[in-house]
Amino acid sequence: MAGICKFRSTIDISKKHCRHVFLKRLKMHLPLASCVMESHGVRYLSSGPDPDFLHESIIPTMHFQRSLPRLPIPKLVDTCRRYLASQKPLLTEDQFAHTKAMVESFRHNEGPDLDMLLRIEDKQNKHTNYISGAWFDMYLKDRQSIVLNYNPFITYNNDPRPENMDQLIRATNMVISAARLMKTMRANVLEPELFHLNPKKTDTDSFKRMASRMPESIASYYAILNKAFPLDMSQYFRLFNSSRVPLYGRDDFATDPTAKQVLAIRNGNFYTFDILDKDGNILPPSVIHANISYILQDGAPPPEHPLGFLTSENRNTWARLRQHMAGLSASNAESLRRIDTAMLCLCLDDVSPDTPESMTRHMLHGNGSNRWYDKSIQVILCKNGMMGVNFEHAWGDGVAVLRFFNEVYKDNSEKPAVGPDSQPANVDAAENVQSIRFDLDVAMKDSIQKARDGFHAMTSRLGVCAKQNFLFGRDYLKSTEISPDSLMQLSFQIGFYTLTGQTAPTYESCSTAAFKHGRTETLRPATMETKQCAMAFQKDSGVSAQEKRALLKACSDKHYGLTKEALMGKGWDRHLFGLRKLAERDFALPEMFTDPAYANINHIILSTSTLASPAVLIGGFAPVTPNGFGIGYGMNSNNLGVNITSYPESHSVDDFVECINRSWEDMYEVLSTTTAPPKKK
Repeated sequence: MAGICKFRSTIDISKKHCRHVFLKRLKMHLPLASCVMESHGVRYLSSGPDPDFLHESIIPTMHFQRSLPRLPIPKLVDTCRRYLASQKPLLTEDQFAHTKAMVESFRHNEGPDLDMLLRIEDKQNKHTNYISGAWFDMYLKDRQSIVLNYNPFITYNNDPRPENMDQLIRATNMVISAARLMKTMRANVLEPELFHLNPKKTDTDSFKRMASRMPESIASYYAILNKAFPLDMSQYFRLFNSSRVPLYGRDDFATDPTAKQVLAIRNGNFYTFDILDKDGNILPPSVIHANISYILQDGAPPPEHPLGFLTSENRNTWARLRQHMAGLSASNAESLRRIDTAMLCLCLDDVSPDTPESMTRHMLHGNGSNRWYDKSIQVILCKNGMMGVNFEHAWGDGVAVLRFFNEVYKDNSEKPAVGPDSQPANVDAAENVQSIRFDLDVAMKDSIQKARDGFHAMTSRLGVCAKQNFLFGRDYLKSTEISPDSLMQLSFQIGFYTLTGQTAPTYESCSTAAFKHGRTETLRPATMETKQCAMAFQKDSGVSAQEKRALLKACSDKHYGLTKEALMGKGWDRHLFGLRKLAERDFALPEMFTDPAYANINHIILSTSTLASPAVLIGGFAPVTPNGFGIGYGMNSNNLGVNITSYPESHSVDDFVECINRSWEDMYEVLSTTTAPPKKK
């Protein structure tokens, strides 16, 4: 207590002061090369005496959650300014003048009143942030299929031990590592999600001991003042034992942390087996090994009417069918409950994808019969040992999923529970594994067939193309003082301009997890700087290599500023989204929101996102508009890569990827043959 009293007597820890310091330091110091907050610098402690834990953190897992700063609402005048800046590269002079007049009218008339009401509601809901409720509604009220429209995927790198790439071995290790993560988190001994700006100072036992002694009401401020930034972990409890449940009009979640079973699907057949014993301990690896082995060897034929297709249906249709099915028998209702509350869904597939395109198709949607797309986490295990995660998006974002992804990969790699020499336990696995069967009437069978036809019609339209370039990578770009993320985003702008002669509405996901219940802000990478640069990199533009380099630097600097604003919750998208939802609920919609330019900028043609981790092999998602592209991308130390999807309404995905690759080559030639412009004083 003496240490705490001394701290309190020497530092002004008022919330106002700490929040000011937080905002200033976050603005100055968070990494800005990528829009994804990566989990760098976390040093894992050696495992404690409990083998069910990954590690035992000095700082309790949720220690910082209570004192996390709240997501700020930008000033209305700044939001309007930023919105117009994003509109400018997309509009003609006359269109821009019209939109500017509408924005000015909104800023002086309806805008201030709506903004004031939004701030009042925000103050009345200090347990969360101003966008959280509307953001959940956006996901849960949408009646579209969640397949392709929402669920993304990430594929694991190969296990560093090639002998452990066997499907049975990898599946067993995955389930056990996931259970260890679950138990570590629920025991409140999982390392909190912290970004260490100065790991030598804060990624230490002494800092952690001091931080753990701080009252939860000020713990985040203490960390921030020491340049360690806690991230929101409110989504983490839905990583396990959770599922989205279809309801008419608005879906909900089912989460039961007391449930002990894992759901496995093979050949469209459903199985569950307990992962924990009656005392809550993880069952011996040999028993889990035996259970999964039994499922893989089960000779049950695929069902004539695979139920998984229903989770790809329109949400109202699925809600009606689920209610009908649950009413057919008590066993149906109980089976649905076991599926909803299972720790995770393990999809054991008989295919062996071996190219980026085949991997994308398999992990993003698969054949529909061996999936349950409503589960928070589906782990997909292929015959060749390739493994990936497909996740339902309403409950959470990349920070939580990437933590799951990284922790499981690390534990699998360093402490595999089973290997090639491991033997399954001599138990009667048929007693441990429960096969799930459903009673279906004629109406349900017809509905499943209709869902199957719709699924195949939907997924067959998807185009996929991936490309890697080894000319240069993150390390080289850092040496040129060009942000790797800005260059990747610029390559999409140049590529699209080369393909179409146009600038496209573009979305880049940016985490706001530094704030309580923070999710994402939209970073708008299409700017006047990128438009000018795209024009300069066209063939026969007449722009010199040195001028092009200066344009590259201008784009990088602009992207740096936009990233900084988005990380701080100072983009324009979420603020205008909140104002529009408020107007739709209580008032007439302001004219600015009926402007065709507003609809156009929110009709995203280039939807982009990246997740950086040594555990990630490839990731991706479908386009968010029929004529758009879904762009997953990565920047490694010595190469760049994209994984892009499209629909027939869009331009050729192969041509687009080739234009992007050509832009990489052109930019590398400029960077390697010119000198960097002098730094501004």
